[in-house]
Amino acid sequence: MAGSGKTTFVQKPKGRERRHSCQQCHKSFTTSGTLKSHLHIHTGEKPYSCEECGKTFTQSGALQTHQRIHTGEKPYSCEECGNMFTTSGALKTHQHIHTGEKPYCCKECGNMFTTSGALKTHQRIHTGEKPYSCEECGKTFTTSSNLKKHQRIHTGEKPYICEKCGKTFIRSEALKIHHRIHTGEKPYWCEDCGKMFKTSGELKIHYRFHTGEKPYWCEECGNTFTTSSALKSHLRVHPREKP
Repeated sequence: MAGSGKTTFVQKPKGRERRHSCQQCHKSFTTSGTLKSHLHIHTGEKPYSCEECGKTFTQSGALQTHQRIHTGEKPYSCEECGNMFTTSGALKTHQHIHTGEKPYCCKECGNMFTTSGALKTHQRIHTGEKPYSCEECGKTFTTSSNLKKHQRIHTGEKPYICEKCGKTFIRSEALKIHHRIHTGEKPYWCEDCGKMFKTSGELKIHYRFHTGEKPYWCEECGNTFTTSSALKSHLRVHPREKP
């Protein structure tokens, strides 16, 4: 009543009661239809089929999400950068880039990761697991992307091209290093003498002049060398045996 000074509280209606329970995992649902759909997880039944590629799914929602691969629909947008995603989960994972959040921790070494997939890939360093195998030579890799890069050795594919000189490369990293020939960039420097180098490999070889390390040795006479090319030049001194 007005002017009575009393406050009237309206009770919030309760959510629908979950009367339908799964006997396998005891998860409960509001409708029998939702329970029936859930049971496909336990039975392995996949009644929902994609008309485009034939892939089957346990739930209609999973099929609907999958179909976005074919339609190109990306209904979830990042407010920070405008990137679009097919699922809310993919958007949430992407947002870790902007927030800096790394919720996935490696129990072995403590390294943190933005996605569970990145953590899983990292853990192969500790387990030694290499699930991706090259059919040509049998070499194994920790990631599918590393396998794909490796396969270019067999196919001869060189998708990375230098815009300055037209030289092509198997890996983007190799193109990046090559660019330094044109730019003159030398990001690696020797702490002992200050000399600069284009690659970490060049710096590593240079360090041997300071340390005296000579890892390459001649089987003929026992002489040692700082580089493989120096050993190769030396081998010309020894005459080859005629068959």
